[in-house]
Amino acid sequence: MTTTQEAVTAAERCTPEFRRDPHTVYAHLRDAAPVCPMRPPHGNETYLITRYEDARAALADPRLSKDMYGAMDAYRRIFGDSSVALDDNMLNSDAPKHTRLRRLVSSAFTARRVAALRPKIQDIVSGLLDACPVGEPFDLLPAFAFPLPIIVICDLLGVPPEERSRLQHLSSTVAQSGFDEEAKRAQQKAEEDLHAYFSDLIAAKRRDPGDDLLSALTAVRDEDGGLTGNELVSTAFLLMFAGHKTTAYLIGNAVHHLLSHPEQLRAVREDPELMRAAVEELVRFDGSVENATFRYATEDVEYGGTRIPKGALVQIALSAANRDPLKFDAPDELNVTRPGNAQDAHLGFGHGSHYCLGAPLARLETQLALTALFDRFPSTTLADPNAAPRWLEVPFPAFRGLAELRVVLTRS
Repeated sequence: MTTTQEAVTAAERCTPEFRRDPHTVYAHLRDAAPVCPMRPPHGNETYLITRYEDARAALADPRLSKDMYGAMDAYRRIFGDSSVALDDNMLNSDAPKHTRLRRLVSSAFTARRVAALRPKIQDIVSGLLDACPVGEPFDLLPAFAFPLPIIVICDLLGVPPEERSRLQHLSSTVAQSGFDEEAKRAQQKAEEDLHAYFSDLIAAKRRDPGDDLLSALTAVRDEDGGLTGNELVSTAFLLMFAGHKTTAYLIGNAVHHLLSHPEQLRAVREDPELMRAAVEELVRFDGSVENATFRYATEDVEYGGTRIPKGALVQIALSAANRDPLKFDAPDELNVTRPGNAQDAHLGFGHGSHYCLGAPLARLETQLALTALFDRFPSTTLADPNAAPRWLEVPFPAFRGLAELRVVLTRS
């Protein structure tokens, strides 16, 4: 990266080179333009924040709104009309609506509730590993990284097992959509199908409730009007979508980087107590959420000496903040024994009132997945250690994940 303008262009256009290695671009921008104006393909004036302290402050700044209805024109230009019905949830709202919606589901994701899921998750992990081929190359993502979180979140919601794969397919279409007309049509169809699916599932829960989260939310909707019908559908979608995509990509990234840094994997294998800290370091080093979600300035604000005008979108690059040398020593090194790997040191799960509700579950799933994988197959390798990793190259940097992760599982 030779000039700042080249770095800005790479970031706003999401060039293939940038998608394969965003960290080089972010490093340049952190130094030269830590709060830089951009004009992405969606056409909305956008400011990209890349330094840790600015990012942390912005994530908790009430002047940066997440209420999609307050900037509907900009929201529609980015996500399209079909997204509105699915996005009427806590992720895209401010207090008091955000507080009300988050409170309704937060009890299902407390540390205590999540810890109680450990035996079930361990069983799921074990069953998935039983089905993986041994001693031959295969793609770990569809065989292990993706099924684990989709099974867990679908069980919590009460989605029938035979319908999981369809939801995963539709979610992938939404997650990998672009700005060209064909991609927009595919996204719209997938979102319409998802809205119809959850509407039908909620109707089924109303007729025949079960011991699951969606049945409980449906009862809240019917008994005291705690949320509207569309908020219920949208909340179900959000929990399913966010509850598996981010964790699946995180598991994939984690396996890739541990296999690419054998000395780090060896440290965890020799001291299993390091796994908790290792997962935090892996989230910091290359987490699955590259940028925070939709925000816009409700008034003129200033960050890093740069004025962000009212109405502009604000894109907070979590991946950039998590490699800020002003916050982390040797930030481009993966170090599972890094001092201060506390759960609040990085911004991989966000910060402030919108801190990731499912963070305890994502942490537990990733810890159990990595522990079981490398305990059972300690000599696992990348299928081709010399090949460049295949990263997602979608035209919007929301997720950071692999398109493929070919490995060879070996017991000894």
